Amino acid sequence: MMFNFFVNQHLFYALSTTDIAPLVAALRSTKKLPPGAQWAQFLRNHDELDLGRLSEEQRAKVFERFGPQPEMQLYDRGIRRRLAPMLGNQPQLELAYSVMFSLPGTPVIRYGDEIGMGDDLALPERQAVRTPMQWTDAPQAGFSTSAKIIHPVIAKGPYRYDQLNVEKQRRDSGSLLSWTAHMIRLRKECPEIGWGDWKILPTGSPSVLAIRYDWQGNSLVVVHNFDEKSQEVRIKPGVEGGQKLVSLLVQDASEADQNGIHRIALEAYGYRWYRVGDLNHMLRRRKE
Repeated sequence: MMFNFFVNQHLFYALSTTDIAPLVAALRSTKKLPPGAQWAQFLRNHDELDLGRLSEEQRAKVFERFGPQPEMQLYDRGIRRRLAPMLGNQPQLELAYSVMFSLPGTPVIRYGDEIGMGDDLALPERQAVRTPMQWTDAPQAGFSTSAKIIHPVIAKGPYRYDQLNVEKQRRDSGSLLSWTAHMIRLRKECPEIGWGDWKILPTGSPSVLAIRYDWQGNSLVVVHNFDEKSQEVRIKPGVEGGQKLVSLLVQDASEADQNGIHRIALEAYGYRWYRVGDLNHMLRRRKE
């Protein structure tokens, strides 16, 4: 298993521009793997957001959107910021995580991102994103009982530890932590993403990514709108049972027209996870 930096960088290009075509190309170019191997899909890690595999024009667009100030950039090819302050809003944060959880392979979450931790740009280089985990509103954010720690906690601004911490979000059903826990449970219920074959489905929109997964007789369709504007897309699953798509996120389903095409309305930064056919996938699962 290896981190898929190539897909990661093109994912951030899509998040900054709404153009999914380079991301689709990156997914396809990294699809072929040895038996038993998987990609580790991620959003952020303990270093800078590396953009070295993008073209200069693409990198400039990501810088403009997510790291416009010189102190936010590093080594002329990266951004030394955490995910939450980069994206700046919960709808796009949820979209980014939903995409990550639904990419082929195994998702990897950077500590603190599940609660939307911030960064400290006053610290040098990569240290900006290596501040201690914010567990509680206790001194040192509950990370240590020591009076002095190697890296300081974030104690000022909207991401300070007394306002943003695990203890507080665990008691809030509408928090990012609660939402992330729900998505982790959902991802565990969808082994097709980790082990199945996949195909990009046409949507008719340059900003909407749709992927179908097939494994042991079952199929999933996941759809993501990278645009800040609402979209209506037309999707044809192209597999047995594709006349009906059952939502895994809410009590809802989509019925195809006589041509097998689903019309799916997506709000700004909207996402959908569907099972093809019905929810009796465990009964249909077969060994391949």
